[in-house]
Amino acid sequence: MKLLFPLLTLGVTAALFLAQAADPAVKPLRVLVVAGGCCHEYDKQTLALKEGIEARLNAIVDVAYNPDKTTKATFEIYKAKDWAKDFDVIVHDECSADVTDPAYVNAILDAHKAGKPAVNLHCAMHSYRWGNFREPVQAGGDNARWYEFLGLQSTAHGPKEPISITYTDKTHPITQGLEDWKTINEELYNNIQILGGKPLASGVQIVPPKAKKGETLPPDAKPTEATAVVAWTNEFGPNKTKTFSTTIGHNTETVADARYLDLVTRGILWVTGHINENGKAEPGYGK
Repeated sequence: MKLLFPLLTLGVTAALFLAQAADPAVKPLRVLVVAGGCCHEYDKQTLALKEGIEARLNAIVDVAYNPDKTTKATFEIYKAKDWAKDFDVIVHDECSADVTDPAYVNAILDAHKAGKPAVNLHCAMHSYRWGNFREPVQAGGDNARWYEFLGLQSTAHGPKEPISITYTDKTHPITQGLEDWKTINEELYNNIQILGGKPLASGVQIVPPKAKKGETLPPDAKPTEATAVVAWTNEFGPNKTKTFSTTIGHNTETVADARYLDLVTRGILWVTGHINENGKAEPGYGK
């Protein structure tokens, strides 16, 4: 486990100096990216996120990275009292599907319930789940709280094929001015139910026909089309804590894509309250 607090590199120092020179009254946003677990190149993706966010925002990005590549990856920072107090926003980029200790998960969620904003990426939607999670969870249920925090329940994904992304709410500050785009091979996460989330974008994936085990494809087999919400906002808990989530981001090439990083950084600005109704960063927060 590695918790990297502000890296004293020339790049970060220069970015901080330029931001402060532009407006000394505006402090950089403190962003914590929590990443690790199964199935992804988190060592590379955290670097892409850090560089991409700091290039776009007046921000300092710290990374809590666990090299554990299993679905049981946990993070030491969550075990600390007031673990989120030093940060303005938490970016959840975990893939911890088999971490099922309610006390551990509640310690994460309590910070957000108290008002700490969050941005949730890709496999964060398939983490911290237990019980009969493949069926719609019941509001208020023991296994519903993480999904209620996200604002949408997803349980599985399709094949790795390109996804055509359409911004369905083009008036929201996060999406204003962003153009629809098509990814490289990515995973389209399903939507079991929406739990308060407000959709911003949908994805369409053409799924090639696939034979069942032991069978052969009929000659007239045709591809099918799958559609799902791929980006949305939510308000969680009594303080209506703002969250932004996107299920896109399986491949490192996608995470490093300027269109993806634009979307994520807009989400950071929105959840922290530093973006205007026209999708522009408030003075001192953009670059």
